[in-house]
Amino acid sequence: MTARILQNPWRILLAINAAIIVGVFVHKIQLPPYVPYIHLLVDYHFGFIKRALIGAIVALCTNKVPVWLVFALGGSAWLVTLGLYVRLFQKTFGFAAKTLPLFVFIAGSPFFLKNFMHTLGHFDIYGCAFALVLLLMPAGSLLFVALAALFSIILVLIHHIHLLMYVPTIITIVVIRHYLAYGCNRTNVTFGGGALLFISALFFAAQFVGTMPIPEADFVAYLKSRMADPARTELLQFAYIWYQPLATEISDTWGRLPHNILGVPVFALLTWLHTPLWRYLATLIGALAIDMHRRLVIAALIGISLAYLVMFAMVFDYSRWISNWAVCMFLIVHAVKMLPAAREVPPIPSEDQKTNICGLVLTLIPRVGIVRPF
Repeated sequence: MTARILQNPWRILLAINAAIIVGVFVHKIQLPPYVPYIHLLVDYHFGFIKRALIGAIVALCTNKVPVWLVFALGGSAWLVTLGLYVRLFQKTFGFAAKTLPLFVFIAGSPFFLKNFMHTLGHFDIYGCAFALVLLLMPAGSLLFVALAALFSIILVLIHHIHLLMYVPTIITIVVIRHYLAYGCNRTNVTFGGGALLFISALFFAAQFVGTMPIPEADFVAYLKSRMADPARTELLQFAYIWYQPLATEISDTWGRLPHNILGVPVFALLTWLHTPLWRYLATLIGALAIDMHRRLVIAALIGISLAYLVMFAMVFDYSRWISNWAVCMFLIVHAVKMLPAAREVPPIPSEDQKTNICGLVLTLIPRVGIVRPF
């Protein structure tokens, strides 16, 4: 029986992944949501500031923010992302016995849905969800480029680090699905270039102008006025991030580097366990019918990775960054599959023992974490 499971374990691995996700959720809702909760309290009451869009939307609906709203909003975003990804996989590859290993390697990866469950309430998942929408919707008109620009603006207003986290992937999706598929003309190139300049300017405004203009004590007092339970002052301990300049963030990150760098071998091992998936992506790129498409995709992968390298130097949430980098690679797999290919690429083999072992190990890893591995 054990031999049979090792030969064709993919349905079982899918069920195990589902059970682990439930377990991660049960564990997560018992933890205090320090950073996610304070983001629901901060709005534009004192003018334009960074990291305030979600709180401003919440403020339109309620004056008092309960703690459970973190898990309600985060859980809803997670379910939407799950639904979008399932639909995308069905559209791109279809669900069959031969595609099940690919689905398990992506959807069951500890980098993806399981880690989004562990980081429930954080803003990372919104970038993934918007990218999934762009991979699903028609891309033939300028409306597609405009919607991608709107999504990028929303992401930067949610948190300006999205300019490095998901905006490069969104740009790649737009280039692959619109500009490569339907061609470039003066209108769409001018519109895309203008949108990119505006998004970049918004990022610099949020980073360097969007600091809180009042003393921190007054800011904390305002946040307390929005709390459903003002006695839980421990949830406001991260109010300082609305006052912390970039230089301090970088200094703090490099100060923690000797300790946090110890997690790099773990990240490398987790990435190596995805080797069948990376091999499949490389084969997809090699099979593209047009040489220019191959060069642009490779350049995009390098650009996305360099953006994450900059994030590693600036902010120390390393487990989140490596997880989201992997998610961006997963999204690019789907985008590349949409380009014209010279030949059909076989999916990840379902009966290869080494592939099965990698899939089993990845399935049993419940999540990657936020700062340090696990």
